[in-house]
Amino acid sequence: MSLAVLKSRALAGMAAPEVAVEIHLGRGLPSFTIVGLAETEVKEARERVRAAIQNARFEFPASRITVNLAPADLPKESGRFDLPIALGILAASGQVDGKRLVEHEFAGELSLTGELRPVRGALAMCLAARGQARSFVLPRQSAAEAALVGGATILPAQTLLEVCAHLNGQQPLAPFASAAPAPAPEYPDLAEVKGQAQAKRALEVAAAGGHSLLMVGPPGTGKSMLAARFPGLLPPMTAEEALESAAIHSLAGDFRPEHWLRRPYQAPHHTASAPSLVGGGANPRPGEISLAHHGVLFLDELPEFERRVLEALREPLESGHIRVARAAHRVDYPAQFQLVAAMNPCPCGHLGEARCRCTPDQVARYRAKLSGPLLDRIDLHVEVPALAEGELQARAEGERTAAVRERVTAARALQQARQGKPNGRLAAKEIEQWCAPDAAGAQLLKQAIARLGLSARAYHRVLKVARSIADLAGATDIAAPHVAEAIHYRRGAGA
Repeated sequence: MSLAVLKSRALAGMAAPEVAVEIHLGRGLPSFTIVGLAETEVKEARERVRAAIQNARFEFPASRITVNLAPADLPKESGRFDLPIALGILAASGQVDGKRLVEHEFAGELSLTGELRPVRGALAMCLAARGQARSFVLPRQSAAEAALVGGATILPAQTLLEVCAHLNGQQPLAPFASAAPAPAPEYPDLAEVKGQAQAKRALEVAAAGGHSLLMVGPPGTGKSMLAARFPGLLPPMTAEEALESAAIHSLAGDFRPEHWLRRPYQAPHHTASAPSLVGGGANPRPGEISLAHHGVLFLDELPEFERRVLEALREPLESGHIRVARAAHRVDYPAQFQLVAAMNPCPCGHLGEARCRCTPDQVARYRAKLSGPLLDRIDLHVEVPALAEGELQARAEGERTAAVRERVTAARALQQARQGKPNGRLAAKEIEQWCAPDAAGAQLLKQAIARLGLSARAYHRVLKVARSIADLAGATDIAAPHVAEAIHYRRGAGA
């Protein structure tokens, strides 16, 4: 047999298209050529495969070897094709039985000794291969995340020799045994934060409706502590949400099976670039907003981020996804994250105190770093003041995370039954249908529009927040108190 064909997978955004790895041994001077839009790390497979085959005590054929990765117009990257290329050479040269190749898909990077190293995107590849009725042979270190895909048969292997023994029928690979169910994720407790009742209430409302939140206050008042406890207030992840989140982290190469069912929490430094936040690169990879999918993106010291970085958040905040376009690639990543941001009231952080020396111009320039359109897209604005002496010295005895999460979960269940999505994701027509206030609430909202100069977007966001407040209270109608609280959370937007 001088020709062998194996199946593998490439990565293209969230997709993992099938790749046919074709190996032909021909006559002529010995050579090793890889074609099919392969990038540098794929072409370097020639040396890794040669050494791995020889160190596994197989004979490397002295032939004209041609490897074609089809389709030819799909970019191929990383060392995931090392294993199928090596097996194809051995099958084409008659050292491995090629009859069983059609029953499997293969991915794995080879070391020079023939050991298999983990590959990025194993979960995404198995998710795409789930309906193909083929077993997936993967490095042992990648098997745990791939096995999270229900219905997939994963065959973990440690070395090239183990895979060859399996194909030759000498020692079959044992399917990966599913690990024990992951324990319920643990989050920091909200009760550990002293005082800040208003900020805690805003966190609850934001979690109940899937709203974005901005906290403004001097340093050391607990803004970062509150943000770190926000993921624990969200309802438990569904299996589908967990799978989507895990697939994105698998693409980025940082997924850990112990984080299964845990809400992601991304907190990039304020020096982060726009591509690192929204995704990008020569081969576009997911950015922080996609890694926070179904979780929380926390931006501390918000005005310290570059303005163009923050402006890149405007579209995904509205649409829930991001399209990364490059000259040769266009990929779509989901980005349904909840934005939680924090900032100081002035450059020194102590506005209104005797020690503050910031001039009005400095304060204005500091706040002008945040554009009006971006602030308009943040649903809740809440002040986090410095704690009084008594609060600071008192013991932290607030409400626990689990109790707040129960109310949030109940409110989300109401929204799911009523409209099939959280309030924060309602479109304009759906807002008119589900978020209409009663007569007193409508009158109060009319006065707020006149006095605060609310834009159309701000008006809709007030209604969505009021709907979430009513859901937390178990109320069918949006009353004046619900509208009043929602308006209170918008007043800070123009402060």
